[in-house]
Amino acid sequence: MDVVVFGATGTIGRAIVQEALKRKHEVTAVVRNPASLQFQHERLQVATADILDPEQVAAAVRGHEEVISAFGPAAGREDDLLRAAESLLEGLQEAGLARLLIVGGAGSLKTESGEWLMDTPDFPEKFRPLAAAHGHAYEIYRGSALDYTYISPPAVIRPGRRTGQFRIGLDRLVVDEYGESSISVEDFAVAVIDELEEGNFSRARFTVGY
Repeated sequence: MDVVVFGATGTIGRAIVQEALKRKHEVTAVVRNPASLQFQHERLQVATADILDPEQVAAAVRGHEEVISAFGPAAGREDDLLRAAESLLEGLQEAGLARLLIVGGAGSLKTESGEWLMDTPDFPEKFRPLAAAHGHAYEIYRGSALDYTYISPPAVIRPGRRTGQFRIGLDRLVVDEYGESSISVEDFAVAVIDELEEGNFSRARFTVGY
């Protein structure tokens, strides 16, 4: 496939780009500063655009097949997630694309108690604004006509090993036998590219975890 990746210089975005290239896809990494993407590949192109500008989004995605957003806002600018959602919707519509995969947040996943993860007592206070913004952005995608898939990570995601082994859930946090909810960045990227190739969750959210 020919896929555009926004947020390609972040930890998750970079892993998604590398996983897509590993599987022989053509990738266009959309960045603000091309120098920040510190690797090259024969099937990797780099484009410069601001995800918060619908016209720039449209120009970046026009002529491509699929779009993935792994955009993450700077600290204190959590509302940029909402602006990015609106910009992506407008830009993709203008460019004539209908399919978008979004790397979202875990905060609005349900826990065993029925609460959202971000409403549980142990959820870190400093991450609540980001979690809330991800939840609001998810509602924007849900209310659109776009063929979206919203992919929520588990409670903990950090660099590790690529095993290709994990479990899939929908709106409920995936936890292991010890009550832990986690995945490596590399395996999360596998789940994203699996969905890119298979399209099992059209206009839906899913999550993953060990």
